[in-house]
Amino acid sequence: MSQSHPRKIELLAPAKNLTCGIEAVNHGADAVYIGAPRFSARAAAGNTIADIASLAAYAHLYNARVYVALNTLLKDEELPLAERLIGELYQAGADALIIQDMGITRLHLPPIPLHASTQTDNRTPEKVRFLEQSGFRQIVLARELTLEEIRHIHHAVPDAALEVFVHGALCVSYSGQCYASQACFGRSANRGECAQFCRMPFSLQDATGKEIAHNKHLLSLRDLNRIDRLEALLDAGVTSLKIEGRLKEVTYVKNITAAYRQQLDALFERRKEYVRASSGTCRFSFQPQPEKSFNRGFTGYFLTGRGEEIGAFDTPKSIGEEMGVTQMSEDKAAAGKKEYILYTGEKPFHNGDGVCFVNSRGALQGFRINRVQGRRLYPNEMPVICNNVTLYRNYDHDFEQQLSHHTAERKIALFLTLSDTQDGITLSATDEDKNSLTLSFPLAKEHARTPQADYLTAQLCKLGNTPFEATAFTLALSDEWFIRASLLSEWRRTLVEQLTALRRTHYPRVTAQWHNTSHPFPTPDGSPSLTDTGNVMNRPAADFYRAHGITDIAPAYELKPTPGAVLMYCKHCLKYSMGLCPKYQHRNSDYKEPFCLTGKDGRRFPLAFDCQRCEMHVRSQ
Repeated sequence: MSQSHPRKIELLAPAKNLTCGIEAVNHGADAVYIGAPRFSARAAAGNTIADIASLAAYAHLYNARVYVALNTLLKDEELPLAERLIGELYQAGADALIIQDMGITRLHLPPIPLHASTQTDNRTPEKVRFLEQSGFRQIVLARELTLEEIRHIHHAVPDAALEVFVHGALCVSYSGQCYASQACFGRSANRGECAQFCRMPFSLQDATGKEIAHNKHLLSLRDLNRIDRLEALLDAGVTSLKIEGRLKEVTYVKNITAAYRQQLDALFERRKEYVRASSGTCRFSFQPQPEKSFNRGFTGYFLTGRGEEIGAFDTPKSIGEEMGVTQMSEDKAAAGKKEYILYTGEKPFHNGDGVCFVNSRGALQGFRINRVQGRRLYPNEMPVICNNVTLYRNYDHDFEQQLSHHTAERKIALFLTLSDTQDGITLSATDEDKNSLTLSFPLAKEHARTPQADYLTAQLCKLGNTPFEATAFTLALSDEWFIRASLLSEWRRTLVEQLTALRRTHYPRVTAQWHNTSHPFPTPDGSPSLTDTGNVMNRPAADFYRAHGITDIAPAYELKPTPGAVLMYCKHCLKYSMGLCPKYQHRNSDYKEPFCLTGKDGRRFPLAFDCQRCEMHVRSQ
């Protein structure tokens, strides 16, 4: 890749609301994704048009983009409302829509780019090529793909902008291919109402009723963390790095976005063929530490293939960072009174910290620390805890307090010049994106008694809480003129206001016109048939697939549930997790198939293992 044409890399952060979105930008996001007022895949994370407009105005000042998630399946009667909503979102300044339902492509759309959500199940070069040829400007790949698979897709479809998840919660099923919540609770994950079936406890039994695992969260996965694999992802062809978390609080957004911003900026210093996709330099008043934010333990998932431990079977809750182990035997008399917990570890706890551990029943248990004295922890309520138990901190009081304050600033570089004319002064500015502005002010010139360079520099470069910082100042006056501080402040304010307006005017908004196409849709077996995994819920979606050669279209599972249907298609495999995989672990199990998951309510879910595709299927009974 030529260094004269570096590739722009986008750090994409989540926003639960306007506050989270603004802080995502402040902490280094090149783009932010936020839920639409309706039809978002997180029904609890909808936002008003006014808030989205405010976020867009703020983000665009830094050339950062705002993507709106409208990625649920739509009923026919909802399409007119969706159409009006899309028009409002475009007028509000949204830069793209993230969608799942192909029926949206048949609406009367404004010139807004469309991104193919990971819910559209994007795993193969054929599917990515189809979407790119259909007109999608960015395609979110399945989380389960390996580096080699991502690289293969990029080489096959080099013009496709590829987005991948790098951090946050993992769904155990391929996104868009999970129907368990709908089947069990009438709440469709594809309609933004997931009941988190995969975070529930199950027992695993074989065909004879023999129990393989008891009351464990067997479908719950650790959280994704690829902060150390960013360079490999970029080299594989990825252009957008996505942080999960549209339900996460603002402290999570600050910490995780800043961590990835720092990692990427260090990478760009070494690899000049990659550059950030937006403007401004971020500075932080804290040290980002991903392990201190909500996490179930971390995994790189399948990026380098199968092999890494990915399950969070003990609990679906946040465990945070490992701190040390209990050492209850040092002072037997005090330990017998159960007033405090002794621990050994290199990291210190703080008053107010939240602590958790796996108790003797195998369940996660927690407590809050009232007071810390050396290695003694005084809980608000003393738990029953044994010696040599690992302690985790899932709430760092001091760190959260630090994050609750102002923690970042993002500044756009500004090059200032002050010069004089026959009857006044000119103040010129050029920002890092080559936006230039020259203002002329009349001035009755009066000689100063002392040199003015330091004074003028200090006054004009005092940009404070503005989005700008003066990184260079040229003084080009013909003499030592005296200019009042109040006058300089007024000129500086005028310059900032006009340059801010100029940047918004010059914001490089990308537009796109959707054109209906007819190239063939790549079904897995090459037939003109689409199963219920196609998630077709409305007539325009069916028309879309017919235009691409599909003649037999099954309705979405939400419209017509099928008895015995696959509820989850998973790369996660319980046979592998239990050490029973004949393919990778070469184990001949004593357990008899088929295996079955049993919930606490007694409901049973048979498992099927497709070893050729290396998948596990969770079925309805």
